[in-house]
Amino acid sequence: MEKEIKKQIRSRVHWKLVGIAALFLIALAYSFPGYYNRLAGAVDSKMGISIPTLTERSFQFGLDLQGGVQLMYDTDTSRIAPSEQASAVEGVRDVIERRVNALGVSEPVVQTNKSGLNYRIIIELPGVTDIKEALRVIGETPTLDFKEQNTEPSRELTEQERKDMEQYNKDAAKRAQELLDDPTDFAELAKKTSEDFSTRETGGSLGYIGPDNAHYRNLYTWAQGRSTGEKGLVENENGWSIVRIGGKQDGAERIKVRHILVCYVGSATQNCDSKLNKEEALQKAQELKQQAKPTNFAALAREFSDENGAQERGGDLGWFSKGALVPAFETAAFALGQDEISDPVETEFGYHVIYKENATKEEYLLSHILVSKRKPEDIVPPQEEWKSTGLTGSYLKNARVNFDQYTGAAEVVVTFNSEGKDLFAEVTKRNLKKPVAIFLDGVPISIPVVQTEILQGEAIISGNFTLEEARELAQRLNAGALPVPVTLVGQQSIGASLGKEALQRSLVAGAVAALAVALFMMLYYRLPGLLASVALIIYMALVLAVFKLIPVTLTLAGIAGFVLSVGMAVGANILIFERLKEELREGKHLKSATEEGFKRAWTSIRDSNISALITCVLLWWFGTSIVRGFAVTLAIGVLLSMFSAIVITRALMQFVEPFVADRAHWLFLGRKK
Repeated sequence: MEKEIKKQIRSRVHWKLVGIAALFLIALAYSFPGYYNRLAGAVDSKMGISIPTLTERSFQFGLDLQGGVQLMYDTDTSRIAPSEQASAVEGVRDVIERRVNALGVSEPVVQTNKSGLNYRIIIELPGVTDIKEALRVIGETPTLDFKEQNTEPSRELTEQERKDMEQYNKDAAKRAQELLDDPTDFAELAKKTSEDFSTRETGGSLGYIGPDNAHYRNLYTWAQGRSTGEKGLVENENGWSIVRIGGKQDGAERIKVRHILVCYVGSATQNCDSKLNKEEALQKAQELKQQAKPTNFAALAREFSDENGAQERGGDLGWFSKGALVPAFETAAFALGQDEISDPVETEFGYHVIYKENATKEEYLLSHILVSKRKPEDIVPPQEEWKSTGLTGSYLKNARVNFDQYTGAAEVVVTFNSEGKDLFAEVTKRNLKKPVAIFLDGVPISIPVVQTEILQGEAIISGNFTLEEARELAQRLNAGALPVPVTLVGQQSIGASLGKEALQRSLVAGAVAALAVALFMMLYYRLPGLLASVALIIYMALVLAVFKLIPVTLTLAGIAGFVLSVGMAVGANILIFERLKEELREGKHLKSATEEGFKRAWTSIRDSNISALITCVLLWWFGTSIVRGFAVTLAIGVLLSMFSAIVITRALMQFVEPFVADRAHWLFLGRKK
């Protein structure tokens, strides 16, 4: 029985060693993939065994080791409201970071620092040699542009090209008519001939279409009042659709309504300028209800509604089904009969007078075959996808985060000055239902679709943003709109050769330190010192692998933290071995002395390492980038040193214990029993 137990214990120890060896080899391969890949290639060529290779990535070195440039800028926030200064500086930091990335710099550092009332931006560019180019790119003022789709040809069509286009479209219209008259199965015909490649494979099927489907509303309009099986030809700006009705059903009820909103002080309506209290707002809504008729409702909405965009839409909310709007409004709207106007309905946004224009449950199962038109831009494509509207960041007053009053989704509201207001109105008027792209530093950061002409000089950018994404977008916009000049106040250049020399010296210092520690451990502690040295080698391989995995940017201070952690790893072993020696001097057997030594040393190791980790956290929280590098490498080293001492060294001790138990005093204490 006792032999069986010992056998099980030995088996567990063996498996521990196998696991440690595997971890060590994986760490070595990940830290030095070049050597591993050469070994894998040799095995493949000589033995025909294919071994997966690893992507070769070097360690990331900081400015002091790789060489490069450090730049320091002061920001002038004197013309910005105190509440907006931090956001504006963050926006500028974001712009600078993207500009630095455009330089192709590996692992740049761009951070803000506040000293008193002043904000400073610190930039570290490892490996940069052209400092003038870096200064030029970083020092530019952020550029903000609103652009529209460029559908204009780069040149006018020649007379022959225009004739060819007209002839092509005549032939296309004729082909569409022939397809309409073709008795072939519609689905098979669509698969062979339709130029709508998104529906071609499904036989042109569009599924059931309701009036709230804006993309195919013209097809729905054609289908109304027609019977299943009917086919027809519908022309649109893209070409001709041969449409077939495959079925008809009653789906969810959809209604088309307009409304007049009367807000009051304290209601949730955005930009409510009303000075009415709740009772006065209700009275005004009741008066509007008395005046309202189907024939004048849109005009009343344009004149009296407090809803954003009411002047352009006349209170039109379009088609919608249940679940799209706030419950009180929706319940009242669906309860109305067609052409009925409701009494005032209260929601958190104020009082609504609702006019129900239409209602339907009809959905049509439609399929179509598209025959495309040829347009001038198809013959002479535009030189660029987007063209400038003339509306730039110089017209932008500010950008802020807001929330949709119906869905609560985060969105960004931009406000223009008086000149920008007029220009923006022109842009939105000619781009209805089309995208307008917002470019920052030549990169599109948002491409909203214009829903209505906007006359108030305020636009809402929505795009399923999270709150953090909306804040970032507002920061980017304000970076182009807010006056935050930057002034270079500090510049430091470190040559690549100097950084290389510093790295070589650091590596030599680390290697000498590790060798000296290992030699001391073996001379003073004998066999345990040898085992601790083996554990130290495994520990260093693991730390290097973690540095590459995270990845950690290594600086001189970071390497100092790593070297210090080596000493702390050895310190944990020293605590264990001293406890072990005490137990042996008391006459205990090596096995029990080993277990007791680890047990009694653990609390001291734990407490000292927790203290070191707390110090690392404080250094990270309050320190500069150099100090943070030291804190990160030291913290990683401390965590892995506990694993090395308690797991690796212990497993090695358990493995050798049966072989050296008779000579324990000489191998562990340096004297015979």
